[in-house]
Amino acid sequence: MTLILLPPSESKTARRRGRPVDTGSLSFPALTATRRTVLEALAEVSETPDAYDVLSVGPSLTAEVERNTRWTTEPAVPVAELYSGVLYDALSYATLSAGAKRRANNRLVVMSAAWGALRMSDRVPPYRLSGSASLPGVGPVAGAWREVLDPELSAAAGNGLIVDCRSSTYAAMWRPAGALADRWVSVAVVREQGGRRTVVSHMAKHTRGLVVRHLLESGTDPRTAERLRDAVADHRSAELTRAKSGWTLTVVETA
Repeated sequence: MTLILLPPSESKTARRRGRPVDTGSLSFPALTATRRTVLEALAEVSETPDAYDVLSVGPSLTAEVERNTRWTTEPAVPVAELYSGVLYDALSYATLSAGAKRRANNRLVVMSAAWGALRMSDRVPPYRLSGSASLPGVGPVAGAWREVLDPELSAAAGNGLIVDCRSSTYAAMWRPAGALADRWVSVAVVREQGGRRTVVSHMAKHTRGLVVRHLLESGTDPRTAERLRDAVADHRSAELTRAKSGWTLTVVETA
């Protein structure tokens, strides 16, 4: 079965009421110890004057930084509703058909600097932490996750294709290796105008969301990079190239 890796978004939806997170109920339970280590370090630094520098945010996000200190009591939100950035707006989980939602719950994995890896049905509170951050006592969060994520995501990938829609920041948390690399396809997006191609990050997020939505709604489960290209090409212009490790599927948008 295809495994689709997504980045988180900075924009998150909070709730005023509801149960707090139950760490024991989350997907990938082997990550629980690291989750607690990262979240406790995040809560501790979020109470200090250094929080803005460590988290690379400004005073306008004071409420979000303070919320990090309440991760054990804040109302938890289903991951399917938590992230509200450009990619997730294009994916529009709430408007997927019933079959597509089932496939999303089985195939999508969101990489999170605070939680490691999450399924759409997991429930966690909003947080403010980038995958590029380094926490006191933990170090770079991407490195803290790398070792513990490898066996979990390798097992989740099984014999299926890995469709990677992450940004480079979150790709650093786990890179498929060995035999898995041959089934790893990173999705890139370029804009073509007048015979010239450029990369536009905002548009890339939107396009990746649309590509994931198409794969979920179509019900296709491509077993090879070539079949993935063909499935995406039904919807948008797509080109497949061999990368140093794995493959790159380039989706071409025209201006």
